[in-house]
Amino acid sequence: LGRKLAPSQWTGIIITIVGLIVVGLADLLQGHKGETHKTSEIITGDLLIIIAQIIVAIQMVLEEKFVYKHDVHPLRAVGTEGFFGFVVLALLLIPMYYIPVGSFSGNPRQVLEDALDAFCQMGKKPLIIVAILGNIFSIAFFNFAGISVTKEISATTRMVLDSLRTIVIWVVSLAVGWEVFHGLQILGFIILLLGASLYNGLHKPLMARIPWCRRFLNETDDSDRLLPEDSAVNEAS
Repeated sequence: LGRKLAPSQWTGIIITIVGLIVVGLADLLQGHKGETHKTSEIITGDLLIIIAQIIVAIQMVLEEKFVYKHDVHPLRAVGTEGFFGFVVLALLLIPMYYIPVGSFSGNPRQVLEDALDAFCQMGKKPLIIVAILGNIFSIAFFNFAGISVTKEISATTRMVLDSLRTIVIWVVSLAVGWEVFHGLQILGFIILLLGASLYNGLHKPLMARIPWCRRFLNETDDSDRLLPEDSAVNEAS
């Protein structure tokens, strides 16, 4: 995309990553009693996470390029993604119904996906439908907000802010009893907030009050923080 990040923003990204690692480390040290996993299952899970993050990174870059180039409204972008996602996954459910994966699957037939079993569960427990509808609306609003940030600022800023979702998830999990408090998590979330603040330039007003720090504020602003019309000029060039 031809963008340049300021040193403070690179530092903010690195600090944010460190914060996520500390939060994950707290969960690793805490452990889960009674749960045992094979080494192959752990490796498979890690590989799937890495592949997923690569795909998300590509998606964020393509989204930013698309919404800038064609000036797409966030609602239209979300609707288009949702429509094509629904069609593609609906077609993939057909072969997935016949692909055996053994213990890797959680359904009775031990196949990759069992759509018929899912419909049976929804018929027996209508509350599942309510949960699915809630999930649909939640993801729709989340994607709309995300693409809005991408269009007005940048995909990088979107992902830095997205990492803060972990704090909300942690608070809710503690409230409903799904998570056990660990002191290291607090440290991790403080680091997360520090990284996000540094990336978004919240340190600049503080540095402006310190005489020997003022000279560092003359660094070139990152193109992430340019106005949309400036970004359009860059895209055209």
